[in-house]
Amino acid sequence: MIVATLLYRASHLAVGVLAVAQRRPEVPLPYAGIAAALGLSALLYGTALRRGRFETRYVWADVLVTGCTLPLALCAWGDVHEPATLAWAMLLGGSGSATAAITLPRLHVLGVVALLMVTHLIGYRAVGTSPAVIAGHLNALVSSAVLAWAFTWYLLRQGRLLDGANARALAAEAHKARYAERLEHHRALHDTVLATLTTLASGAVDANAAEVRERCAREASYLRRLIQQTAEEVHHREIGTALEDAVGCVEGLQLRVTAQYHDLPQVPPEVAAALGDAVREALNNVRRHAGTGHAYLTATGDPDGRGGALVTVVDRGPGFDPGRHRPGLGLRGSVHDRMAEVGGRATVDTAPGEGVRVELRWPG
Repeated sequence: MIVATLLYRASHLAVGVLAVAQRRPEVPLPYAGIAAALGLSALLYGTALRRGRFETRYVWADVLVTGCTLPLALCAWGDVHEPATLAWAMLLGGSGSATAAITLPRLHVLGVVALLMVTHLIGYRAVGTSPAVIAGHLNALVSSAVLAWAFTWYLLRQGRLLDGANARALAAEAHKARYAERLEHHRALHDTVLATLTTLASGAVDANAAEVRERCAREASYLRRLIQQTAEEVHHREIGTALEDAVGCVEGLQLRVTAQYHDLPQVPPEVAAALGDAVREALNNVRRHAGTGHAYLTATGDPDGRGGALVTVVDRGPGFDPGRHRPGLGLRGSVHDRMAEVGGRATVDTAPGEGVRVELRWPG
């Protein structure tokens, strides 16, 4: 609105400069008047552009000097005898009323408009202006104030609506972040503590075995870290370390893993963590469902040469029919979703009697 009213005032000043340039130089008041209008306008709008708002005292000075005093002084001492020679000064009142409408309190704006209307009536009557012309100028004066106030009200209202929308968007993002953190905690518990408890409950391993007790102690420590973990913490692990951690977890539950690594690439820490967690859950599934105590893990650089990674987990169990079995929480959330979140992809290849092959590829 500062820029809009500045352009409005600039159009009026341009008319004033052209009108005064055609006057006789021996009458100095019009020249002094346009100079005062230019200087006061520079002070009013220059200050507003620097500070981002109009100064109330400068608005009142502009109304009283440019809008009221200048037209009446021209009528009294400026050798003005016809409406055409006075109109440029009267125009300045229109931009003055617009500036007042977006700056002053509502009652003060009514006072400013009334004061400018009285000035117009006195000035135009003094030079014999017809009532139709006076009515047109008074209408323009009031319209300038009303339109400026309406535009300001609309922009402020839109600003408040936008602020509300931004606040709701931020709240939704915060809720989404909290949900994602809870989901990650659930996945971690499913892949570690729950997998261990399920295996112990099935009686498939000796709970008093040294390696089982060591795994339980390790996961108790992990659970404590998980409770204290914040959303900003990131697992800064290389891909080989992440995969070896996953293998070590399941070997504690008496699953033998034959692992082969070749030309492992450098990947972002979050990708290494996702691959390690997905492999751990795939090996947990072998331990729980495949009915075999042996799994095969292979990890290489992307054979397509794109700098990615390819990891496979294979077992020689009975397999299953993908058309008759929907993927469970572990396969869906801890494998597929984890890879998708880092831009990767997980695929499962299986058939009855042919075992299961889980392929993890990054990027997908």
